Amino acid sequence: MFKANNLAENRAGSHGNLRRLTYFVAVVETGSFTAAAERLGITKAVVSQQVARLESEFRTSLLVRTTRRVQPTETGRAFYLRCAMILREAEEAFDELAEGSTEPSGVLRLTAPFDYGVGIVVPVIAAFMQRYPACKVDAILSDQTLNIMDGNIELAIRVGWLAETGLQARKIGSFRQVLVAAPAMAPQLAPLTGPEDIARLPFVANTALRDHLHWDFSLGETERRDVTVQASVRLDATLAVREAVRHGMGLSVLPDFAVEEDLAAGRLIEVLPQWRLPSGGIHAVFPSARFRPVKVRAFVDLLADSEQRRRALNGSQA
Repeated sequence: MFKANNLAENRAGSHGNLRRLTYFVAVVETGSFTAAAERLGITKAVVSQQVARLESEFRTSLLVRTTRRVQPTETGRAFYLRCAMILREAEEAFDELAEGSTEPSGVLRLTAPFDYGVGIVVPVIAAFMQRYPACKVDAILSDQTLNIMDGNIELAIRVGWLAETGLQARKIGSFRQVLVAAPAMAPQLAPLTGPEDIARLPFVANTALRDHLHWDFSLGETERRDVTVQASVRLDATLAVREAVRHGMGLSVLPDFAVEEDLAAGRLIEVLPQWRLPSGGIHAVFPSARFRPVKVRAFVDLLADSEQRRRALNGSQA
């Protein structure tokens, strides 16, 4: 435990310590002193010296240095998470302060699911950059749920059902799950009278989903059917599943935003349209913070507007 005089000294040097937090966070996120120095625009020697001084002042090891990479210790990892949040909130506070006199600027770091990102988010990025030329966008499109606290990500678009806690979220839209098939399968679909009949037909399973073989159908307010299908093909990406269905490899359940154009063009048909599958939400998720950068709010507003227009255009009941 630090003595009172040590704490007083540390508080007196808080301005220097805050600067060292920036150096330390950069080292953890880049994995090396050299890369951290390049990010910060200073010399490697300054970064190394200041991080070493931080460790010395608090008498603890924050980093493990190897020939290939610098990694945080257990203490360093916990300290990094707090530091990253402090620095993020400081940046957001400055953005908030400047909001009245400036437009969105800087790099917006976001992540979104691959299928929703390609079809919906990328066009919004184009509109965002056209409207705010001082902004750049660094987007990670992945079907894996990235940890926005670890990846220095300012905005995550989540499609489905939120499972994360400790984060802030804004619902910007919704989507409907649709049972679809290629028109070539029409003869096999003609005898279908209810969802239970699809169990005998080939099915393209999306293994990116947690429960990809069990589907809960509803008709009106009271009738429910729980159906288990047998996968004839298993694929791990929504767009790959859509392509397989287009080629007549079987039925599948896909989100409406992934099949709207195909349904309109007749490349796919909706199967048992009177039966409904559970709808899901589309959320913008942010790190927990008091302030939110104006660039983040501006992008989310554009995305929400895009979702509203899409829902109106397609007349979805989701």
